Amino acid sequence: MSRASQARRIAVAAAYGGGSLGLLTAGAFGLIRAEAALARRAIGEPTETPPEADGLYGSMHGGKPISFVVLGDSSAGGLGVEHGHQTPGAMMAAGLAEVADRPVQLTVVAVVGAQSSSLDEQIDRIGVPGVDVAVIMIGVNDVTHRVRPATAVRHLDQAVRRLRDMGAEVVVGTCPDLGTVEPVPQPLRWIARRSSRALAAAQTIAIVDAGGRSVSLGDILGPEFAASPSEMFGPDGFHPSVAGYASASAVLLPSLGAALGVWFDADEELRPDLARGEGVRPVSVAAAEAVDTAGTEVAGAQVAGRDRGPRGQWALLRRRPGQPAPEVQAAAEHSLDGT
Repeated sequence: MSRASQARRIAVAAAYGGGSLGLLTAGAFGLIRAEAALARRAIGEPTETPPEADGLYGSMHGGKPISFVVLGDSSAGGLGVEHGHQTPGAMMAAGLAEVADRPVQLTVVAVVGAQSSSLDEQIDRIGVPGVDVAVIMIGVNDVTHRVRPATAVRHLDQAVRRLRDMGAEVVVGTCPDLGTVEPVPQPLRWIARRSSRALAAAQTIAIVDAGGRSVSLGDILGPEFAASPSEMFGPDGFHPSVAGYASASAVLLPSLGAALGVWFDADEELRPDLARGEGVRPVSVAAAEAVDTAGTEVAGAQVAGRDRGPRGQWALLRRRPGQPAPEVQAAAEHSLDGT
């Protein structure tokens, strides 16, 4: 089965309430049970919480602050770093303030260990009116806790729709590729890679259908992490380091800016760059292609005034060049005010 077909089946199962479509068989889990136990012992259970990052960023800019909310799991919260400005929420808020030339009010409701089923409760906890844009980073714990993909995708779909109904633009960093996490041995590492990539593709289909934008984080835990694990991973070998979070923030930031209409001028934003492989595809094809390249955005599109074609919903695949990760990190260090 192709990745596009698999993603479409998971998304369809999610849409119709199915929960029986799994990526791995019970037999496969039995074969790797010992390896999974060793990996869990090597990584350990998180005992810390991410540093506080809520506050106003870019106060030197004028205008009404942009209300920005971050939801998701420990990667969204920034588990493993020492200071609030080192979290992905802070880095994205500071970068967005620079791009938009407006201050950004950041609210982080992400929870360590969260699965997609936790998103509804996180939305309940937002507590601020008039959210302009929200970022969700979720999926790792769904894979590691063997949540059925269709179930995880259904919860994410509902969360995106709820945020859209609140008037927020929604950008989702899909499940990263878990195949380079060092404490995870083979064959578990291969299975984790397969599972996380399939979930990311299915997430993309649901996100686009719900009116959000997906951004692939696949390669953020790919070649760069594999080449420099001591730099890109934190002390537990599982969560990213400051440099790793900066890389994730850098690939999400262009889509944040585009969602608010502040990344490029209108004419540039309407013209896909064919040289970068951008263009319109059926959403399942775009989802499968996006998984392979970090920073690839997939959003809804129209062809001849129609949202759907013979192979399903149309989607626009974009690969916007972003700011270098060190610049995103440096901006956050100098932008926080009042926390």
